[in-house]
Amino acid sequence: MTEQTLRTAMAEYGDTVYRLALCRTQSIPDAEDVYQDVFLALLRQQAEGWEAGRMKAWLIRTTLNRCTDLHRFRLRRPVLALADLPETAAEADSGAAELWDAVAHLPEKLRVPIHLYYAEGYSTEEIAGLLDIPAATVRTRLRRARKRLKDLLGGDDHEEERLSEFDGAYLSLIHISEPTRLRCIS
Repeated sequence: MTEQTLRTAMAEYGDTVYRLALCRTQSIPDAEDVYQDVFLALLRQQAEGWEAGRMKAWLIRTTLNRCTDLHRFRLRRPVLALADLPETAAEADSGAAELWDAVAHLPEKLRVPIHLYYAEGYSTEEIAGLLDIPAATVRTRLRRARKRLKDLLGGDDHEEERLSEFDGAYLSLIHISEPTRLRCIS
């Protein structure tokens, strides 16, 4: 792989790799290590001529695998949780900060599909392929994660509207406070 191709991949997909690594590891230093490892692995690949979709999928799969490897290693060592870290960037929207803080408290098997679906824009079928699980399982995990988020953020049943994914999108309104509502739209 050429240096220019690597630079282009880092510019185009670097944020995706980093956010996914941070979502999985919940540790900034670990996410940075995963980011570096993934792009070093890409440098060693024969990725010339890969279409954009294949490269992005490869990067996400490699990120997930590297995070799993790191998790196995970290099981033997204590890890500082993301919630215990000082804020690194001020969020412009306090509702979004509250929502993503709640997402950070979800179990990993619910947190990763939420991140891939809402932050990265993948369909449930694509997520299923990335995680090697059935698409129905992804939809179930998304539904469970939304329910948990609603419970964590104090939403009411009558405030939630949903459209079927087969109608084109999920729309979930999560009640944050009386004057502010945060929408998660695919």
